[in-house]
Amino acid sequence: MPSPASPAGTAEVGTAMPTVVADLGGLDHMAWVVTGYTLATACSTPVWGKLGDLFPRKTVFLTSIGLFLAASVLCGAAPSMNWLIAFRVLQGLGAGGLAAGAFALIGVLLPPRERGRYQGPVAAVMAVGQLGGPLVGGFVTAHLGWRWAFYVNVPVGLVCVAWCWVTLRVPAPGPRGRAVVDWRGIALLTGAVSAFAMAATWAGSVYAWGAWQIVSLAVLALALLAAFVASERRAPEPLMPLRIYQGHRNFPLAAVLLTVSGVSLFGATLYLPLYQQVVQSASAADSGLLLLPMMIATLVTSNIAGKVMTATGRYKVLPVLGSALLVVGRGLLSTMDTGTSRFATSAYMAVVGAGTGFTLQMANTIAQNAVDLRDMGAASGAAPAE
Repeated sequence: MPSPASPAGTAEVGTAMPTVVADLGGLDHMAWVVTGYTLATACSTPVWGKLGDLFPRKTVFLTSIGLFLAASVLCGAAPSMNWLIAFRVLQGLGAGGLAAGAFALIGVLLPPRERGRYQGPVAAVMAVGQLGGPLVGGFVTAHLGWRWAFYVNVPVGLVCVAWCWVTLRVPAPGPRGRAVVDWRGIALLTGAVSAFAMAATWAGSVYAWGAWQIVSLAVLALALLAAFVASERRAPEPLMPLRIYQGHRNFPLAAVLLTVSGVSLFGATLYLPLYQQVVQSASAADSGLLLLPMMIATLVTSNIAGKVMTATGRYKVLPVLGSALLVVGRGLLSTMDTGTSRFATSAYMAVVGAGTGFTLQMANTIAQNAVDLRDMGAASGAAPAE
């Protein structure tokens, strides 16, 4: 079972950020505390996934947890905003291996029909981390200070390490020859994601959307992405084997569903606590409590989805229902203004949570069932559920 600390690493910061800025300053760089983490996570997730296919999967998974925990301690001890951003990048590099590793382990340990039964609780744990992060972050920030919003990851993570070390038994992979790391693919993908992230972060705030800086970054991202695809066709052990996209039409569909549900969950848990504190005058702890309906809805629908798939072997209806709920929920959230009540905000978020539970759980199962065991890590990294 993965630690919920990885998704909470993003979510808990939302409620703590006003206090962090008040202590460290650096309001102009506040966005990079989150952007640096998510950028590092996005770049490292496929790398960790592929490393799990090339090297002992248990060792790779525990290494990513160790890196995440060490960076959490450094974040808590950060003396300035610049150092906090740097340590958040390091934390994101470790976080990339947690979701990819957890779901890849389920994929290699269980037959396809049984995966839904276990991915439901795992997806629910990840949702608890994502949605419970603001709750924990708000409570800890209010009573112990913002630094403990990072330190709290350590005991949870150490329990996870001990549990995995003692109980996890992973079968040895079949022979693949000498392990070859796709360094060129890693560099090209990192460059493409970084250019896109900088364009998205700076557009509309630092530069106008049509400014040459933003256009140049967007063109650079597309060029690096094209070079990455060309490189993957020739690499002996590609970071993202193109066969996982070409061999079964369900995999790219699942990747799109996971991206949509992940963006929806990320945006809600990061920015809604800020909205509740600034617009609705909620305290840090209260803004976390207001996410409880969303967390409960996600837990319920994730487990329902897993049980339905295990019992029937069918899953087509569930992601369709989940996507519809996401559309409705995001539409409701878009209507919020300064007069929206806290009750209405929580109700809208519960609809998003219900849709996330159906979509996130089923899409990950669909992605894993569409690939061979030799590509399980790469598939989990290319279509992460976090």
